[in-house]
Amino acid sequence: MDTEFILDQMEATAEPFALCQLHGKCEIGLDKDPSATLHYVLAGCGEIHLPGRVPISLTCGSLVLVPALSRHTLRSFGEHVEPVPACRPAGLELAHLIEGDAVAENGDQLITICAHIALSLRSLHNLIDLIREPIAETVDDSPLLAMPVRAILDELANPGTGSKAMIRALLLVCTIEMMRRRLAAQDQSLSWMAALRDPRLWPVLRRMLDAPGEAYSLESLAEIAGMSRSAFAKRFADAYGSGPMELLRDLRMQRASTSLLETDLPVKRIAEMSGFRSRSAFTRAFEAATGISPQQFRSRKPG
Repeated sequence: MDTEFILDQMEATAEPFALCQLHGKCEIGLDKDPSATLHYVLAGCGEIHLPGRVPISLTCGSLVLVPALSRHTLRSFGEHVEPVPACRPAGLELAHLIEGDAVAENGDQLITICAHIALSLRSLHNLIDLIREPIAETVDDSPLLAMPVRAILDELANPGTGSKAMIRALLLVCTIEMMRRRLAAQDQSLSWMAALRDPRLWPVLRRMLDAPGEAYSLESLAEIAGMSRSAFAKRFADAYGSGPMELLRDLRMQRASTSLLETDLPVKRIAEMSGFRSRSAFTRAFEAATGISPQQFRSRKPG
């Protein structure tokens, strides 16, 4: 598959879930989420911090896609910006996250809308799980990224029938344009698409995404690719940027975290579905990936 075919076949959904308003110089920490998260800056300047990475600058119109299970922090510089309309997230059933001095002037704030992002090809879901590094873009020279800023603000300030669907559509346009621009720039954060274009690796990725809980080994994955163990391992690492077993571990943790939040299945059953032979082995792996136990992670489920 070439890149043009991938983009043409790609289906993306953007589900807005929160509006963050940071007044003055302050920051707000965001826990690890089983879904990839898109932050779209509606006003203000600041940074996104991820552990062990260089901070990502934020200005009005910035888009940052944060991979699943990545703890990160939004930081506001508290600089004065053009006045923005008062947003009413409750009318859109969005969480409203407020930090800093609430009496700061309206222009001294960072405002972002946050959304869960999912990508798929028409024959394969969960492509978003392949993204390992943050992806960032700005509106500097792209009208397709600049125009939605005012439209989203208007919908947030005056929510009505279909406003949430409209915001979802606007964020979707932004996501596709962001990926198109990063591909044109040969951004290494999208290097995993090289694996989609490889006819030997495509069946392996598809199997791992469809059923990450199966009992795979490096040898069994190499057999699916029709290659020797060493040749497969090198080809996979060259195309994707890491080994197949490392990707499989991450996929299992992402699916397990989703199951913990979205189902009431026992932890032991989720461990089995995620490819672990025992609950204790699953708990150790989950704590290593997220920093907390499966039970603690599940306790964050809304309601």
